[in-house]
Order: sequence, then C-alpha cells, then structure tokens
Amino acid sequence: MLRAGLSIHRGLFASGRVPAVSRPGGAISALELLLLLGLGAVAALATVLLDFRLRIPGHAVLRSVFPMALGLVLVPRRFAGTIMGGSALATALLAGVARGSGAGAGALTSLSLTGPLLDLALWGAERGWRLYLGFVLAGLGSNLVALAVRGGLKALVPGSGSRPAEQWWASAPLTYPVCGILAGLVSAFVWFRFRRRGAPSDGEVAP
Repeated sequence: MLRAGLSIHRGLFASGRVPAVSRPGGAISALELLLLLGLGAVAALATVLLDFRLRIPGHAVLRSVFPMALGLVLVPRRFAGTIMGGSALATALLAGVARGSGAGAGALTSLSLTGPLLDLALWGAERGWRLYLGFVLAGLGSNLVALAVRGGLKALVPGSGSRPAEQWWASAPLTYPVCGILAGLVSAFVWFRFRRRGAPSDGEVAP
C-alpha cells in the first residue's frame, strides 16, 4: 500500500535538473522521508524566521514554494508535497510557540496548503510546460486562499496586522496572486526543465 500510494511521479522524475534520490519501482526509503520532512521544516523556518522586509503582502509564499519544489525534484513521488506540508505546518507551530510569536495567518495558510496543492496541480503533468503550469497554479491557489484568510481577519479584527487595513487592501488583492504566480514559476524554472529532445515519451520513466 505504501509503495502504491507513494509511487514515482513520472513527469517530475524525468524533468528534474538535479538527480533524484528516488528509484522507480521501489518503496519510499527512510532517506526520502527524511528529505521530505526536512525540507518541509526548512520551508516553515524560512517563513517564520526570515524577514526580508519587502513590505509586500503575500510574499511569504516565495519562501515556502522554493524548498518544497526542491523536495519534489529530489523525491518525485505522489503525495510528497502533502508530507512536506504536514512537516511545515508542525514545524511552524512549534517554532511559533518557542519564539512566542509565529507566522501570520496568511503566511501559515499558504505554507500549509502549498504542498497538497502541488500534489493536486501536478498529478497528471507529464511534460515540461504542464509541470510549470502546475507549479504556477499551486502557488496562485495557495496565496488566493491566504488572501481570503488574511482579508477575513482584517475585516473581523480591525487593527490586526502591522499595516493599516486601508493600506493593506490597496495592494494585497494584486500582490498576493502575483507573488503566488512568481513563486511557482521561479521554483519550476530553477528545479525543473522543459523536456529535452531524447527525453522519455509520455508514460515512460527515465532510467
């Protein structure tokens, strides 16, 4: 059951810019699980601890999609994103408790949803442009939900957050989707390539 549920994603396996740790036909290994859990934790710590002071609403997704995309190139398996998402959420909550403060509601939402949405958006992707589109849709979808959550809190709890609601609403409806799209596109470009000439055809797995 574990082997079937975490089978190799053929499109991701064939398109990675770096060699995968996973091997076709084999059950997921302890090393693969550790990599996924570790990169989920990296995404969470980057979201909670790193502050680039960009002052751009929705930019936190950039810090979560990139390490999770690395996880998918190293461990190109079904539900790998969900494993990283669970690890990321648990790590972010623990880090927030340890520090006495954690990621904002929007950042925490995009962090926890990015992995499962990557699994969903990339499920049937076999060719390069479809992989790129999957990453873009996952980043966009994650940040749109984060926008709804953050905006809802702004409406329900006046004065919440570090920016006045009027200033936040003036930019957030644009910057949230743009940041989500850019996060997916940049991550796909860095870790995955369009299928090169001589690459396996659809339905095949690279040797």
